[in-house]
Amino acid sequence: MTARTAARGLRGLLGPRHAGHTIETDLLDALSLPVGDDGVVIGDDAEGHPQLVGFHRSTPYDVLLIGGLWTAQVLALRAAGTGARVAVETGRAPGWTRLAHAAGAGLECITLHDVGRVPPMGPTVGSPVLVVRDCGMRPPRGRVVSAPWQSVLTLLPYVSPVAPRLMRDSTLVGVQRVSPEEAEQIGRILGLSRAEREALPTLADGVTLWCAGRERHWVMTSATDAESGLLGVARRMD
Repeated sequence: MTARTAARGLRGLLGPRHAGHTIETDLLDALSLPVGDDGVVIGDDAEGHPQLVGFHRSTPYDVLLIGGLWTAQVLALRAAGTGARVAVETGRAPGWTRLAHAAGAGLECITLHDVGRVPPMGPTVGSPVLVVRDCGMRPPRGRVVSAPWQSVLTLLPYVSPVAPRLMRDSTLVGVQRVSPEEAEQIGRILGLSRAEREALPTLADGVTLWCAGRERHWVMTSATDAESGLLGVARRMD
């Protein structure tokens, strides 16, 4: 066998030649391609339809969750499952250690860092990053911020003095069960309706109101069997 013949074999055999596919111009409107949503499944809406958040973006993306550690950990675990590297900046590392060890089957897809100690992550389109900031009621301004292919999810357990700024600066805001006073404050900032404000103090564990601009989505996050075994049942309080 000559080198030329071997090279041809590596490229594959030449197949039969066909004319190109054509379509009449007036039929173009009927041509469509099914393109599904892409992102992390955060739960189901009231009709049972899956709801997704696209954390992997070519533009900076900031998310604020006023809620429980359980929901933040489910989101981190699912983001890691989509191939993202997850960096958790936290002052309560013991609460994340089991999750970090269990994720990735021994690979460091979820890493833990002290507050203010997240190193540059080098996000790329092929290796996106989600930074989860679990830094208490008054998270300091992060050294590592949102960037192309690097989203930041900040967790606040309750409405704190920094919450108004974070709500205004975030593209997506999730709110779980809060007190009536907190609901009024959140409602003023996010422009919620009276019915939405009154519903917030009554939400069940695992339910989140996600707000992006004028869009509102009530979402129930239910754990898979594997997630339940690792994190337990949904809970608002930790």
